Amino acid sequence: MNLRRYLYLGHRWLGIALAWLMLLWFVSGAVMLYVGYPKLTPAERLAHLPALALAEVLPPEQVLAGLPVRPTALRLSMQGEQAVYVARLGQESRVFDARTGLPLAQPDAERWHRVAAAWAPGLPVRMLGSVQEDAWTHSRALDPHRPLQLFSVGDDWLYLSGVTGEVVRDAPAFERRWGWLGAWLHWLYPLRGGVAEVFWQDFVIYTALAATLLTLLGLWIGVGRWRRRRYANGCHTPYREFWLRWHHLIGLWGGLLVLLWALSGLLSMNPWRIFDGRKPPAAVGLPSLADLPAPAQWLTCTASAGTVEVLWQSVAGQPLAVLRRGNAAPQVLLPATACPQTGELPADWLRREAERQGGGSVQASERLSAYDFHYYARAQHTMGGHLERPLPALRYRFSDAEATWVTLDPVTGSVVQRSTRAKRWQRVLFALFHSWDWLPLLECRPLWDLAMIVGSVGGAVVSLSGLILGWRRLQRRRQSPPTAASPECTTGS
Repeated sequence: MNLRRYLYLGHRWLGIALAWLMLLWFVSGAVMLYVGYPKLTPAERLAHLPALALAEVLPPEQVLAGLPVRPTALRLSMQGEQAVYVARLGQESRVFDARTGLPLAQPDAERWHRVAAAWAPGLPVRMLGSVQEDAWTHSRALDPHRPLQLFSVGDDWLYLSGVTGEVVRDAPAFERRWGWLGAWLHWLYPLRGGVAEVFWQDFVIYTALAATLLTLLGLWIGVGRWRRRRYANGCHTPYREFWLRWHHLIGLWGGLLVLLWALSGLLSMNPWRIFDGRKPPAAVGLPSLADLPAPAQWLTCTASAGTVEVLWQSVAGQPLAVLRRGNAAPQVLLPATACPQTGELPADWLRREAERQGGGSVQASERLSAYDFHYYARAQHTMGGHLERPLPALRYRFSDAEATWVTLDPVTGSVVQRSTRAKRWQRVLFALFHSWDWLPLLECRPLWDLAMIVGSVGGAVVSLSGLILGWRRLQRRRQSPPTAASPECTTGS
């Protein structure tokens, strides 16, 4: 048997094994264009937090006095009607009553209920039980909060941290209903959370690799079977049967697109850690916050009205407090200032912070006043919808071996994007080829929608026709097993 025959057979049997899975990927991918996997974005979380009661809140240094080490982050927000400080110490979080400074015990049902009720006042609240991991909480980012406490608020579900007591994920009824057909199937989540969990990542990687090989073989065969001069049947394709003909024609038309989607889906899993780079620097402990005005002193500042969360952090070794008010721009409080401000931090602070994050000297910097190929925002339901991408932003480039870029928010000094050469390749090979994250297209809706839908339909037709052909092939083999002299063994069609 010659090599060509092996390639034909390889395409046939890979198609029989994978056509159903590729059809599932195209259908579920089309759903994910508009409904994503449940997540709690920063904007959603802030929109549901009650306004802070600052009058009785103790200064942060008074609360932190009893800790053995300095926390790397400190947050003040409301849990129901109670103001709390949440301090981050390495991988551990500790919660304090902001009025007394005393540590709070592990949250209980009453505290969780108050937090859930404050999420959407007026809606019925019911506790559904404790959840270690379920269909909507597979994210590893939730591991520090497990076990999660599940509440229904109206028709929506809320997952509350078993450690800090705060809401860490919401799953609206609309996202749950469509999620079964969308993200849950697309990412093969039926294999997660059970005995198959240890095989899930490898299964996705190797099936995507096989799908890429299947598509490559199909393109090779399809191009080889196409003739500029017509066959005896009067067509450019030799196939007379309906599904064979359409599999050939649609495969030729959309085969390259299917190949890019299969390959980029494979690369989305970061197979064999090919896109890994140097880890970000370890978070540093907060410096003394004594020079910052205490929260009770902000009451005289009109800028602090409506604040729902305060985050204390360090930028270039300097302490500051970031005040958040729902969807409004953040306010920043610096040492020796009486009220929060909206201006940018000193340029030397930002540069020193970038150098700490980048691990070297800045080679070049640029101010981003508009989104570009590497720095852009996506809709909240998409995979990157939880990433904050404020404008303007400052991008610092380094000349290290990984060609690191660090992008800071000039108002808060926070790192809003970190990329290396490998990550920028992943941006092209995954985000561009899989989601078509290209600004001229993203900003030209509904052209992006039309292109994605037409491409998805084409891929689904190729997969469905392959599935039907494979089923018929198996039926024929079962009814009449091939012999050495049969056409099954001697033709390549």
